[in-house]
This record gives sequence, structure tokens and C-alpha cells, in this order.
Amino acid sequence: MPEDGNRRLSRDPEEATGTTWTQEIVDLLLHNGDAEACRRANVAVRIPFLEIISSPPFPSGLDLLNKMNPPRVIKTHLPIQLVPEGFWKNKCKVIYVARNAKDNLVSYYHFDRMNQAQPDPGPWDGYIHKFMKGKLAWGSWYDHVKGYWEEREKRNILYLFYEDMKENPRREVERIMKYLDLSLSDDVIGSIVELTSFKAMKDNPMTNYTFLPEIFDNSVSPFMRKGEVGDWASHFSSEQLQLFEEDYERQMKGTNIPFRMNI
Repeated sequence: MPEDGNRRLSRDPEEATGTTWTQEIVDLLLHNGDAEACRRANVAVRIPFLEIISSPPFPSGLDLLNKMNPPRVIKTHLPIQLVPEGFWKNKCKVIYVARNAKDNLVSYYHFDRMNQAQPDPGPWDGYIHKFMKGKLAWGSWYDHVKGYWEEREKRNILYLFYEDMKENPRREVERIMKYLDLSLSDDVIGSIVELTSFKAMKDNPMTNYTFLPEIFDNSVSPFMRKGEVGDWASHFSSEQLQLFEEDYERQMKGTNIPFRMNI
């Protein structure tokens, strides 16, 4: 437990990479699987977004955090070089969630389509180039995932992969539990796995972001859209795929992050 009572949740810069999923897992773990306790407020209030500014009627992340007593769980999309130094000095626990670049790009595109606080994403073909050049909110996906990966051992970061969570959610819930120095029964862990399934969270008004219609237009694209691994295959043309993969090899050269494009 860090000195200031914070537990920090971090991830790469895209809303459908697994952050909300991991937020709900963490909150349920901290409340011993009590689903009612995790309906006390929507997930954006329970786990404030550090760098989000006020978007009436929703307060800023800092406003929410300043009203909370520790231990606090904090969400951020900041690249590692912009993380406030106090997090490291206070030895906050950091959970980072990464998703393979192709699915991340697809999910980010649909998120930007429905997110009225973001600029219009424009056509898919142009969006691919924006992603490759890091011309989207929170910068380069490539630099982001590499930054946390390279510091994971030095800074005691639990680095999770979306694909692993889909493949074996119970295993990953148990990993998070152990990282948080918790010990829950097998039955409670099983209940948490069920409560955080894609369908359960898509149907849960506390997690599906239908509570912010002023910002997220779920009629354009649902916040909880598909939750699949490999959906990228239905979006890329053969020419786009070749271009993207060549650029990916260049930008990820020399790294050993075990991303999987399919499971």
C-alpha cells in the first residue's frame, strides 16, 4: 500500500483497450466481489480520470479526486514521461493495459466516432495514417506501450495484455488480485469474472457509458462495441494491411513486447 493510499490504474491511449474492464475488476476486488457496492456510482466517478477536464455536467478528474479519501484508484492515459513524479515517489501500484495495435486502432476509430469531445475522426483510411504518425490524443501508441514496458520492472508495473484477459479472464483477475496484495475466495473470483464479462459490462449502466450521453453518442457506435480479438481483419484492406505492418515493423524494431493479433 503506498504512503498516500493511492492505487493507480494506467493504460495505453484508447478507451476500448481494456481500461474500463480493468477498472471494474479492481473495484470488485477491493470490495470483495460485492456487485452492489460497485453500483454506488458510475465507473467514471468511482475511479476518476486524472487528466480529464471538466465537461459539464461532469466534473474534472482532479475535482473528483480531491473529494475522495484514500485508498483511491486513479485512471490515466498519460505516457510514462508525463506521469506526475509523486506516483513513483509514493510507490503507487500501477496497472497498465495494452492491446495489439491493429485492434487498438480499430477500436480507437469507432470510439472517436461516438466521442463528441474528440475531433471527427474522418475517413478510416486517413485515420490509419494519423495512428501511425501518433497524431491522435495522448500521442503515439508505439511510444506509449514501449515506455511502460521498458520501465515495468524498475517501477513495479503490472503490465497486462487485453488478449490475455480475453483468453483466460480468471487467470488475469487472479494476477491483479495478487498484485494488489489481496486474497479472495475462489467463489468470489468466479463471480468477479462473470460480472466483468463483456456482455455483463455492456448491459451494466454503471460501466457502459450510457450515463454520459452529452459526450458519448452510443447511437453512432456503442462504447462497448464488440470486445473481440482480431476484429481488425474486417477493417483493413490488403493494401492498408501491408502499409500498416511495414510501419509497425519499423516502429517496434528492437522491442520484445509479446503482442498477439489473434488468439
